[in-house]
Amino acid sequence: MATARFPGKCADVAAGNWSSPPGRLVCVNGTPWILYLLEECVDNVWEYCSVVIGLVSMFCFLLSTLPQVYEAYRNGKGEEAMSFGFLFFLFSGDLTSFAGCYLTSQLPIQVITVVFYIFTDLILISQFLYYKIKNSSSRKSPVLKWLCFMWCGSASLVLLTLPKLIVDNSASLDTKSTSKSVEVTGYVCGYLASVFYLSSRLPQLYKNFQRQSTEGTSYMLFALAMMGNGTYGLSVIVVLPALKGSKQTFIIKHLAWLIGSLGVIVLDFFVTAQFVMYRKNSSAKGSKLLSVPEVEPLLCEEVELSLL
Repeated sequence: MATARFPGKCADVAAGNWSSPPGRLVCVNGTPWILYLLEECVDNVWEYCSVVIGLVSMFCFLLSTLPQVYEAYRNGKGEEAMSFGFLFFLFSGDLTSFAGCYLTSQLPIQVITVVFYIFTDLILISQFLYYKIKNSSSRKSPVLKWLCFMWCGSASLVLLTLPKLIVDNSASLDTKSTSKSVEVTGYVCGYLASVFYLSSRLPQLYKNFQRQSTEGTSYMLFALAMMGNGTYGLSVIVVLPALKGSKQTFIIKHLAWLIGSLGVIVLDFFVTAQFVMYRKNSSAKGSKLLSVPEVEPLLCEEVELSLL
């Protein structure tokens, strides 16, 4: 299984598949649902576990941005909590991952998943810009709201139509042999994606430190990302006992994305520490504010008695 944010197998040119001369997959003892859905031949328990764990990783990433979208909608101050650098590097990482998957002629489901990631990135960036313009202006602009609705509608239509175009073009792309230069370009895109993903956490860490708060940011965004990166690394390691070829070559092919995934997990631990640290600060401030009303009525009663 291969996806954009854990693109370790995304740069392999269908390494685990057996192809017949007409270009159709031949798999005698493979798992039927994996063969039908992913077009991968899985005939042992190690590869089966790798695919299942990879699917769990994919869904973690698919769901990771939804809590932040809701949190920004709920408080209406998405631009104060999120760093634009974080969103920019995240979007750049998904774009380069998409380029790597497309250049190496990966399965349609892989490219469709990357398209969904890019779509969710655009939603987050659109939310950021919307609240940035809205909250910086003292007057309410109905045009901005209509533009936002039109943008979301057009993006949704593109998301619905683009997968069909990818599936229709995949047959012609699969029949053509991938040249060495194109394959190398795909791997370069994978390395760039890892660099972008690692760089994305640094602006958010600085933003939280600068504000001394994580208010307005959903921790589920980073928690699900940690689960996704962790399960991706596990899916790569689990398949090692079933490899018939060189394990060292397999690790080298996946090294860039493994470094990116493990590095992002380390940085997300720092983000987690900020959530714990700054939550204590906010709770301390809240307790001070709650203590004020208990004093005010007593003072008011003393003033009334003195007047009598």
